[in-house]
Amino acid sequence: MANNPITSQRDPIPDEFSSLTEAGEFWDTHSTADYEDLMEDVSFEINLPPQPMHSYAIAKDLATQLHAVAKQQGISTQTLINLWLQEKLLQATR
Repeated sequence: MANNPITSQRDPIPDEFSSLTEAGEFWDTHSTADYEDLMEDVSFEINLPPQPMHSYAIAKDLATQLHAVAKQQGISTQTLINLWLQEKLLQATR
């Protein structure tokens, strides 16, 4: 069987990393694509606690203007509203 040029040129993955920093440094300098033959499929669930959301009524003409400005800036309307509210709250608490 011929040697695979990719597997013969890659560094071996350490059996254990001494720290998360060491693992991070290894993967910062190595591509997971070079180790694809060693990977296996896994299934898992992520259960994050829901973040509370609040809804507020906005006049239709304001909503239209907000949407237009957000689109012009390349961000979502929600992001624009949050940014502007943060700015106003910062000004109000100075």
